[in-house]
Amino acid sequence: MNRMLAIVEREMRKFFRSPVLMIMSMMLPLVQLIILGNAFGGKIRGARVAVVDYDRGPQAVKVHEAFDAVAANIATFTTVRYDDEDTAREDVRTGKVDAAVIIPAQYSRRVYAQAAPKIGLVVDNTDQFLSASIESEMQSLVNAMNQPVIEDRVVKQIALQIVELYPYVEYMKYLLPGCIALAMYISVMIGGGMLYIDDKARGVHEGYLVTPISKLELVMGLNIAGAIKAVLSGVCLTVIGTLMAGLGVIFHPMAMLNMLLLILGTSIAFNGMMFLMMVRVDDPLVPRAMFGVLNTLLYFPSGAIYPIAAFPKWLRAIAVVDPFSYAIHGFKATLLKDGGFAAIQTDLLFLFVFGIGTLLIATPLFKRTL
Repeated sequence: MNRMLAIVEREMRKFFRSPVLMIMSMMLPLVQLIILGNAFGGKIRGARVAVVDYDRGPQAVKVHEAFDAVAANIATFTTVRYDDEDTAREDVRTGKVDAAVIIPAQYSRRVYAQAAPKIGLVVDNTDQFLSASIESEMQSLVNAMNQPVIEDRVVKQIALQIVELYPYVEYMKYLLPGCIALAMYISVMIGGGMLYIDDKARGVHEGYLVTPISKLELVMGLNIAGAIKAVLSGVCLTVIGTLMAGLGVIFHPMAMLNMLLLILGTSIAFNGMMFLMMVRVDDPLVPRAMFGVLNTLLYFPSGAIYPIAAFPKWLRAIAVVDPFSYAIHGFKATLLKDGGFAAIQTDLLFLFVFGIGTLLIATPLFKRTL
């Protein structure tokens, strides 16, 4: 045990002597949380919609009033008056406005006569997110205008009542679990995989070979040190990220206990996976070349940025064996849903079994020779 702890102490001393390394291992996830959290996933606001009114009747006035209500409340779009449909279409094409609404002549007369009145909407569908938001808001307005002035006493139509379990989850909050996992992965990759290969290249491991340290003690010492580094990164980013995202989970003792268990399981899983991949590597350039590939292969299929349910089957197969998937699922269940221990027990089981299993496989593969 003393020999193993000596290795842990040596690795941790080296780690704390490089504060820049500690800070940089958390900079990418924090920058990603700030930039992506504010740049993606927000509600569309301030889009410009051209309105061409050929009718100018009382029903067209109601349409304009509905547009003014949208601009004053949820502010999805503001309207700009146009006199010519062709000019409005061309401005949509060139990007001067984001969409155009065409109120045809005789629109009010058709509404009163119930003769299939129509309103035209021209959108630039090269931007699917923006066009879908405008289309959705316009459809809501049309549905509201289709409601009868006097409601029937007996409801004849099917109604859908939506119950949302949680308040509106901003994209920064949705992205936070993935950023915590990414910070731990970077810490393991830099503070574990790369430093391990660099030590081998510098001849540090040759010093271990002339000591009575066993293969198991050497492997466990290196991985315990790597796990401590990952836990420190995970805890730091959890505290900073939750405060930035406006989550109060760090003030709940049980939630923080669950987070600590998840961080510990994730660190063991990531270290075991990384050590298994690097145990036979001697070239210090290999982990640097693998960093981007592993990041793409493990991070993006995990559901950190987009739901796993939208993936094709072959990508879902990667998510099933990806420790990122279970770490992020557990972090989301704790940070966003307050699901308790029952919601994360499967994630914890996989992470600990995966981490211990990979270490057991890597130990006999470790070469205690030059």
